[in-house]
Amino acid sequence: MAETQRKRGRPKAFYEKPETTTIRSLDRAMHVLSVVSSSAGMTLSQIAETSRETAPTVYRILSTLKLHAIVSFDESTQTWHVGPGAFRIGSAFLRRTQLLEQGRPVMERIMQKTGETANLAIIDKSEVVFVSQVETHEPIRAFFRPGTRGPVHASGIGKAILAYLSPAQRQEILGRSPLDRFTVKTLTEQIDLNAHLDACQKNGWSIDDEERTLGMRCIAAPIFNHDGQPIAGISVSGPTVRMLAEDDEKIGRLIREAADEITRAIGGLPPSARQDVE
Repeated sequence: MAETQRKRGRPKAFYEKPETTTIRSLDRAMHVLSVVSSSAGMTLSQIAETSRETAPTVYRILSTLKLHAIVSFDESTQTWHVGPGAFRIGSAFLRRTQLLEQGRPVMERIMQKTGETANLAIIDKSEVVFVSQVETHEPIRAFFRPGTRGPVHASGIGKAILAYLSPAQRQEILGRSPLDRFTVKTLTEQIDLNAHLDACQKNGWSIDDEERTLGMRCIAAPIFNHDGQPIAGISVSGPTVRMLAEDDEKIGRLIREAADEITRAIGGLPPSARQDVE
């Protein structure tokens, strides 16, 4: 019997078990790179301790990555940093959808209208990853530098995306890590979180009401691809003294419209357009 035809771009090994196809040395290198990217600069011993690898192993990995400019070394401080090569590679993701390019002007306009910080983020596994931010000029503000990660269940953008996923997709993401409690307002039970997400979908936007950090609120809405799947989210975040509950609906509608604008700009299909098609 002829072998089943494989999809282009997928070698035979693609259909084997993951443990038989991964390269352990590369897996280690990626883990070390992830550790380096989590800080503004780390010494060799700090990286080794955090990654739980030996210093000689970490040094060989870093030296190899340095050859490709994936990491760089600061002689004056004896610390390692993410290099320009990593930025060039990471930028390829954003070029694929033009998400950053199309989202930036919308974020700037949202910041001007609300007076609060605008954010753009995606979901990676069970975390939210911030890819862009337009900061408010106020002295007290939220700050998430690109690459910052946060818990999906205690994030406005994370919940906005989860709200538009199927129950199976939600479970897959939420089941990857425990729903840790960060404040007294954090939703840590899936039954409560799912009920909250259903309400978010009905509204068209979500709220992080001091669930990650006391004194900070966030309102977010999802951005969709051409298949109508949520792939990212836009939000505004700020202190509770300025982001009042009485303004939630007004800001929520504004963020929903902004998200739909970015969706259309990248060739996506917002919920309203999906309903018209159906």
